[in-house]
Amino acid sequence: MRLGGVRPRRRRRAHHRPGPVRLAGGAGRRGRVHTRRGIAGRPVEGVRRGGGRLVTAHASLRHPPSDLIGGEFLPLPGDALRSHNPARPAQTVWQGSPEVAHVDRAVAAARGALHEWSRWSMDRRAQALRAYQSICRERAGEIAALIRDEVGKAQWEADQEAAALAGKVDITLDESEVGALRRVRGYELPLGETKRGVCRFRPHGVMAVIGPFNFPAHLPNGHIVPALALGNTVVLKPSDKTPAVGQMLGELFQDALASVGAPAGVVNVVQGAAEPAARLTTHEGVDGILFTGSWPVGRRILEANLDRPGRIVALEMGGNNPAVVMDDADLRQAVVECARAAFNTTGQRCTCTRRIIVHERLADRFIDALVKTARGLRIGAPDDADPVFMGPIIRAEARAAALAFAADLARGGGDVLLAPESIDDVPGCAGGHFVSPGVVRVNRFTTRDAGPGADAGCDAEVFGPVVRVAVVGGYDEAVEQANATRYGLAASIFTTSARTAERFLADARAGCVNVNTGTAGASGKLPFGGLGLSGNHRPAGAFSVDYCAIPVASMIESSAAASVSAGMTFDDAWVD
Repeated sequence: MRLGGVRPRRRRRAHHRPGPVRLAGGAGRRGRVHTRRGIAGRPVEGVRRGGGRLVTAHASLRHPPSDLIGGEFLPLPGDALRSHNPARPAQTVWQGSPEVAHVDRAVAAARGALHEWSRWSMDRRAQALRAYQSICRERAGEIAALIRDEVGKAQWEADQEAAALAGKVDITLDESEVGALRRVRGYELPLGETKRGVCRFRPHGVMAVIGPFNFPAHLPNGHIVPALALGNTVVLKPSDKTPAVGQMLGELFQDALASVGAPAGVVNVVQGAAEPAARLTTHEGVDGILFTGSWPVGRRILEANLDRPGRIVALEMGGNNPAVVMDDADLRQAVVECARAAFNTTGQRCTCTRRIIVHERLADRFIDALVKTARGLRIGAPDDADPVFMGPIIRAEARAAALAFAADLARGGGDVLLAPESIDDVPGCAGGHFVSPGVVRVNRFTTRDAGPGADAGCDAEVFGPVVRVAVVGGYDEAVEQANATRYGLAASIFTTSARTAERFLADARAGCVNVNTGTAGASGKLPFGGLGLSGNHRPAGAFSVDYCAIPVASMIESSAAASVSAGMTFDDAWVD
């Protein structure tokens, strides 16, 4: 299919079957970034800060590349860490040289603020979060522009993520019957004529938040807001792929906290890659770790904390998520939802559908429609005036991994129905990391590891727009295939039978199980977490308050008539 009059050129092909891919844009379009606040998104080049060092930061940021420690932004001159616009890699979004020693300073600042902050009333801390909410709404256009430019998300997706920051405050502070805050308000009940029982909640202390790149604002925010509401202080280590969004979170929280007179150091941000993350997650001054990322990294965090059972570790990890399409499914609903869930965010959501299990009586029609839908997805510059469905993937290495995965599936016996391909000539996006979707049919799914020589049905989470499809003969086989994974984050079924849906809700081994809607995405008003390699029973979402507070049980006696137990001798004269 033509791209604004220019036929796209592609390279680095996986197993290929001819078929057009719909691309967005037009010859001559340069994709200037337009937001609600005017033109934004240009990198700031040549701004000089202390020592005359050259710094680079996105126009949405109010400070040069920095860490936030104790209420102060500490510049990070240099270029050891850089993030680039995935659509236009020549555009630097953020660059600086992280200081590992800043981890110690950030933890000390958070510890120093803890005593005062934790003794603020819940209502007073809620006022601080409402101030943060207002700032997020005021700067939503800037936040979305930064997410779009650093992650490569389509504008509509970036807008959704920016809006979710303010929404998390409402969810956290909800005191309705099913509201999050009701879960940690405590309670009191009589235990006898003169004794009462009380359950109170108190903060853990200093919480380390380790953020991902795919939702660099929304997911860390989902940890930070409830942590602050319950009286904890925070040190955020953003993904090294999205330092600019991490810094913006720091700016938003700092502006809000300063406006209500909060102690300096309630929220701190330290940049970097593996070394600062390792120091932070093993730091003696940290009381809890809230992590979102891959299973291999989560495993290392668990191993490093085996001798610290008193430190809470909440892990949100990946998924190899199945969607089951039964023979009575609404075909349009199943195809649209499965395509959306498989290819949303260019396949970079932990909840993306990775595996589709379709009933043999519907298989041919479903697969044909799925391939046609995937082929027709609009791919292009995230800031294109005509909305695109898929922007670029985060980095060139991620694109290469997705293409290699499809090639491995073909070598392992998979039938590549639609080959993912690199796309190199999106107008105005020279060198952009664009990739088209892929669909691969396999015989069956297994729990075997991926890797060289692996079967096409192997158990793998590879971020990228590649989905596999297997055909089954009935419900029992479908559930067996759906559960053939060591992960357990999300699953979906498409059926018009209420009985079949109820069976699947009971049989699917996953923390998020949907009916007639895709696996990708979740409601913040519900718990969000997975089983197996997807999590460690610390669900986020509406239940995130649970891992941010310690329940303390108290029995309180109001009389002085202590009873003397059997076998115990006591004479009141001894205390007269």
